[in-house]
Amino acid sequence: MMILASSSPRRSELLQQIGVRFTTDVADIDETPLPGETPADYVARLSLAKARVVAQRHPGRVVLGSDTTVVLNDRILSKPEDDSQARQMLTELSGNSHQVMTAVALVQDSTEKQITVVTDVRFCELSAQQIDAYIATGEPADKAGSYGIQGLGAVLVASISGSYSNVVGLPLTETAALLGELGVPVWEK
Repeated sequence: MMILASSSPRRSELLQQIGVRFTTDVADIDETPLPGETPADYVARLSLAKARVVAQRHPGRVVLGSDTTVVLNDRILSKPEDDSQARQMLTELSGNSHQVMTAVALVQDSTEKQITVVTDVRFCELSAQQIDAYIATGEPADKAGSYGIQGLGAVLVASISGSYSNVVGLPLTETAALLGELGVPVWEK
């Protein structure tokens, strides 16, 4: 059985959706971006670090590490620290396009596989009242970029180009392909 190196309920739900059997073991790593690090390098580094830490605790097991970030004008929008920061992010995203990047890493002993998927997302024009009402729901608090497309934040999104599940937190098509390379089946009951 595979191990998910994440406490994300969204990643768990997505893996369950495609029938992957797994347990979880959370990796505790420093998620601070390095000076000059690109967003793509950032998510790739974190996903691999999470998988490696957990794989050390479980020799022989396949471990999946993943990291998702929202990128606006080559700048990482992480989880907001407070409502004020969420308001600032949502104001910046309003009426604009941004990218959601998710890196997926699989580690099994010395074998490592990794992919990064990018989805373009365009936000609707949002009024200050809409932003405040969305923040009042509490949903932005633990979401990169201060929104969740799978929840109430769906009404903020005008369009996407690419993988919807990537925006939720795990690109399923690409993840299933990587899992297949290491013999982890999908669609199991």
